[in-house]
Amino acid sequence: MNLFKNIFSFLMLFCFFEVSNAGDINGKVKYDGKPPKKKPLRMDADPVCGAAHSEKVFSESFKVNGSGELAECIVYLKNVSYSGKTPSTAVELDQKGCIYEPHVFGIQAGQELLIKNSDATLHNIHSMPKKNKEFNFAMPKVVKTKKSKFDTSEDPFYIKCDVHPWMKTWVLVSDHPYYAVTDSNGNFEIKGVPAGTYEVICWQEKFKKRPIIETITVGKGSVTKNFTFTRPKKK
Repeated sequence: MNLFKNIFSFLMLFCFFEVSNAGDINGKVKYDGKPPKKKPLRMDADPVCGAAHSEKVFSESFKVNGSGELAECIVYLKNVSYSGKTPSTAVELDQKGCIYEPHVFGIQAGQELLIKNSDATLHNIHSMPKKNKEFNFAMPKVVKTKKSKFDTSEDPFYIKCDVHPWMKTWVLVSDHPYYAVTDSNGNFEIKGVPAGTYEVICWQEKFKKRPIIETITVGKGSVTKNFTFTRPKKK
């Protein structure tokens, strides 16, 4: 009994030490340069898709506001030792107005992905990973939900619709919860990061082959880390 109490006390002390030495990372992602022109999406091939929108719909591959702040960038840590549980709550991916919502998201390895079809039309969901098992299945308008998951951590890859070629969403599969997607003002926050030095990556769809990779040291409290993507110079 005394041995059990000692082990329990040690575990409680260890957990307290981990939590008390955890820190937060916050920051902003910006773009330096002239933003590309917005590309309108042509949805008229499917009347259901076209009727779902009263105004023009544009590509979501590059969302920057007037202040140069970038939305829908993924900021995540690499080489983190994490032994916590996989979240029991599913991450939801909806097909609404023939657009994936959200356009960019993160999920933990083994966490349930709940795929919805809010449209009165056929979609075909096709994942394009390099490490995880590929899935490819149809969702007719009468099929409103499907479930799936990814078993292995993997850098961002896309999921497409084989019926509607403009439909695409990007997913990060992580083996820990220390990642975030920037909001409409380019802000992000990653909470409760264990103290240590990590590789931090900032990914954006247009810069997917040139993500920003830096090092960050986290301790108790909050640390700020900002990123700036720069438009490549013409050769």
